Amino acid sequence: MPAQIATATPVAHAALLGLGVYRPRRVVPNAEIVDRINSSDEWIRTRSGIEARHWAEADETIVSMSTAAARDALEAAGVTAQQIDAVVLATSSQMVLGPSAGAVVATELGMHDTAAFDVSAGCAGFCYALANAANLVRAGQARHVLVIGVERLSDLLDQDDRTCAFIFADGAGAVVVGASDEEGIGPVAWGSDGSQTAAIKQDKDFQQYFAEVAEAEAAGGTTVRPYIRMNGAAVFRWAVTFLEKACRDALDQAGVSAEDLDAFVPHQANGRITDALIRALHMPESVAVARDIAQTGNTSAASIPMAMEQLLRSGESKPGDTALLLGFGAGLAYAGQVVRMPAIS
Repeated sequence: MPAQIATATPVAHAALLGLGVYRPRRVVPNAEIVDRINSSDEWIRTRSGIEARHWAEADETIVSMSTAAARDALEAAGVTAQQIDAVVLATSSQMVLGPSAGAVVATELGMHDTAAFDVSAGCAGFCYALANAANLVRAGQARHVLVIGVERLSDLLDQDDRTCAFIFADGAGAVVVGASDEEGIGPVAWGSDGSQTAAIKQDKDFQQYFAEVAEAEAAGGTTVRPYIRMNGAAVFRWAVTFLEKACRDALDQAGVSAEDLDAFVPHQANGRITDALIRALHMPESVAVARDIAQTGNTSAASIPMAMEQLLRSGESKPGDTALLLGFGAGLAYAGQVVRMPAIS
């Protein structure tokens, strides 16, 4: 008879043990960008809720920002780098295909022989990575998993593009996921709709770009690098009509209602989308709502951990609070789960 294959010993529950973030040094107020996009501070605030954003300097890389956020998350969790069994890093702005940023970050943190991989799910990336991390812990495949959401979207910005130049920004957030005596991360509600890829996308792939570069060199001309483009109206329509269901699915799977929540942390895409979701879910006024977009902009996969940190740092929420997370964006893809808020250092 065939040999019996052993399996890892599962655990019952997983939780967020600690949170850390990195915000780039350079703060870019609306006044710095309005002339190039023929706009105004008032127009940007009204359309998006954004007052300023952080853009990374040359030394603030995907790896360095991730490493800084991760160190704070490890400290908050009371966990050492040697206790991490896997790193799951979510990003859409790592400009190389390999090695994975997660593997480089693991080494920078002093980890040895640690599993590491990247996740590309746009603005839903952090919640996708968190779901995978929680499942690794519950399955007994890892004691602790480091989850990172990080972006340098300023690298992909056409600063003359009125639809995008004021929205996207840079930063990193990280959490440590580990076993818990009671559940701290609810089941994920997630999905995607690839028929709407045109709503948010890179305007050319790198194969196209390299072909253009070769043609330009032969002709003695120049070419334009790939940029992120967005149909804001299409994204807004999808968000306000579909994401209520995604929120309710996450609440239902966790066995809680909007009235049970202490905090709501949606992806920081647009203040008007957040307002529409609050109305649709009949969110009680007692629920603290993340509004990190005002000073941080849209940092895609980094936005949810950064917004969680802002709520905790401000005192509007506290560790152990029940929070609904919801990531959504390019893909179009979404993911959400109910969690207990983690500790910060």
